[in-house]
Amino acid sequence: MNVLRIPLLALLPAMMAGPSVASENASRPNVVFFLVDDLGWTDVGCFGSSFYETPHIDALAASGMKFTQAYAACPVCSPTRASLMTGRHPVRVDITDWIKGRPTSSIDNPRFQHVTDRDELALEETTIAEELSANGYQTCFAGKWHLGGEGFLPTDQGFDVNIGGFHVGSPPGGYYGPWKNPYLKAKHKGEYLTQRLTAESIRFIRERDAERPFLLYLSYYNVHTPIQPDVRTVDRYRAKAKTLGPAPDVIQERSASTHARQDNPEYASMVGAVDRSVGEVLHVLDELELADDTIVCFFSDNGGLSTLPTGRREGPTCNLPLRSGKGWLYEGGIREPMIVRVPGVTKPGSVSDDVVCSTDFYPTLLQLTGLPLQDERHNDGVSLLPVLNGSGQLPERRLYWHYPHYHGSDWTPGAAIRDGQWKLIEFYETDEVELYDLASDIGEQRDLSEQLPERVTKLREQLAAWQKQMGARMPVPNPSWRTVN
Repeated sequence: MNVLRIPLLALLPAMMAGPSVASENASRPNVVFFLVDDLGWTDVGCFGSSFYETPHIDALAASGMKFTQAYAACPVCSPTRASLMTGRHPVRVDITDWIKGRPTSSIDNPRFQHVTDRDELALEETTIAEELSANGYQTCFAGKWHLGGEGFLPTDQGFDVNIGGFHVGSPPGGYYGPWKNPYLKAKHKGEYLTQRLTAESIRFIRERDAERPFLLYLSYYNVHTPIQPDVRTVDRYRAKAKTLGPAPDVIQERSASTHARQDNPEYASMVGAVDRSVGEVLHVLDELELADDTIVCFFSDNGGLSTLPTGRREGPTCNLPLRSGKGWLYEGGIREPMIVRVPGVTKPGSVSDDVVCSTDFYPTLLQLTGLPLQDERHNDGVSLLPVLNGSGQLPERRLYWHYPHYHGSDWTPGAAIRDGQWKLIEFYETDEVELYDLASDIGEQRDLSEQLPERVTKLREQLAAWQKQMGARMPVPNPSWRTVN
């Protein structure tokens, strides 16, 4: 049964009018949100990959709007996931590292003590699922949660259904059954997790109450480690890799090394599994004649894993032309592939170069579903509706990243600010600062901090003022730290 819905384009004048955005009798659009774990900015074809094959994601971009300067609120997963759920900066919700983070006891001679933050998303926060559920939506979460365990699960945060989401960040037991997932039992040994999550998501769409709109939040465990190939396609990528020729040298990144080419067949097959899943879900929307009434979002929680300590294994992907990857505050760790399709609102094949952030999804989805903005809740996000429908521009703002933790990629505590074309990164461990002009140097290869000291001072002052205003937890010196000459 297909319910007659008011086209999204017809709702736009009401959406932009303020609190009386839509009549109570108007049928609200559905929402499908695809969130990929650790997918890099150039890990899909429409964002530049020639080794990974993503025809379905590319088709989604061709039917909607692609954002070229979209950022995660943190270079690791849990903080960004919290920002997506709440529209609030990770500092504000006190989740600034992946749960449970890396203890300083595993680090040789750390300069700073461990910065403690929350191990779950506080129940006092109002998630986008809770907001939509309160307005008649059926809500389903499938896949990686990583925002808390018992008592803080998706079903405690506004979702009616939880398929496989709990406190862990990578799939326990790997991608092939039995998985060891207490919230999703494998039907048989060797069952592929991504296939099952896709099937369960499709079952939710098919068996939903057709009289009510729905939110499906499909949060893949792919392409997080362990790197385990999708056996359906990996041989094709192995053959493809043999045609690439000798691998380039790794790129040195302080004490770490960055993989310099996309050439990992196993990883490529995992990207391909996500693409196939996206295609299957979108096909069901077409089959059930729901596509014209469904908002579709595609995003990643942080950059691709490309940078690891020198001497260890190489990262499985490469984010070039962006610098570094997951865990780092260079562009490779925080710039994400983002696509939004709103039928009747977004122009097919359109591209936005606006600087946007993961916190923006919350207010954007409120407006697109005909609900009033809740500025006191989604403090750090802005609605992207003027960009999506071409009616205006976003307000000027700065973006901030606060990552005062040690990470397994060899990142050490630091923070960053982007103001227009300028980006500044602070490295607390070494008392260093770097300045980049992203308009002319997307790869962050030319540090301008010495040439432009006044701009450095201004940006550092702005970053420090923001940290103070937000009550950001700053690193505390380690009394046993030894200066190494």
